[in-house]
Amino acid sequence: MNEYYLSRDKIITKTDEWMKSYNIPKYRSKNITFNHNNSALIVIDMQEYFINENSHAFIPSAQFIIPNINTLIKRYRKLGLPIIFTFHAYQNDEDPGIMGRWWKDVLRVNNPMSKIHSKINWNKEDITLRKNRYSAFIGTKLDEILTCMNINTLIVSGIMTHLCCESTARDAFMRDYETYFVIDATAANSELIHVSSLRTLVDGFVIPVKTSDIVKEMDNYE
Repeated sequence: MNEYYLSRDKIITKTDEWMKSYNIPKYRSKNITFNHNNSALIVIDMQEYFINENSHAFIPSAQFIIPNINTLIKRYRKLGLPIIFTFHAYQNDEDPGIMGRWWKDVLRVNNPMSKIHSKINWNKEDITLRKNRYSAFIGTKLDEILTCMNINTLIVSGIMTHLCCESTARDAFMRDYETYFVIDATAANSELIHVSSLRTLVDGFVIPVKTSDIVKEMDNYE
């Protein structure tokens, strides 16, 4: 069942609570250090389909991460750094394969719900990739785009934590990208799923960060 585990009042206390529960070896903080100049912000699937209350796929807590995602977008825009948006949808004649058999429902590009949510600070000129699998690397030119831009660090945000965000983060790590996962700019359909996904990712794939951590680091270099 989809939960309202976040709210405007809870998001700070919740994320502080989650962060304290992670056991990150000290050597990682020494070997992996954030450098925004070689980074790109990935905003995954912030679509009407998941955020609009009229959608059957509505994720209640997703609306409360929008301000943090917009904060990151604003910061990256200000410094002229890459922002890459993704949206999950299928062409009208495209076979969804196992995704269709698993979910018994797919989102088509002609469905208005496939659009980036209106409250996300997205422009038509932004790099925007359509994907049809959980990972943003599968069937897209994401890796090629990042390579051409000399990007070696990714900041992962969006929905859902345990599906598209986690799959993208794992694939990024396997392609040698230093990957930061923004725990208060990602959301799932329940707190248990969100936290469980984060705990497994932290063990072997990502550095967990809060939006304020990224902003602070970027401010230090301005």
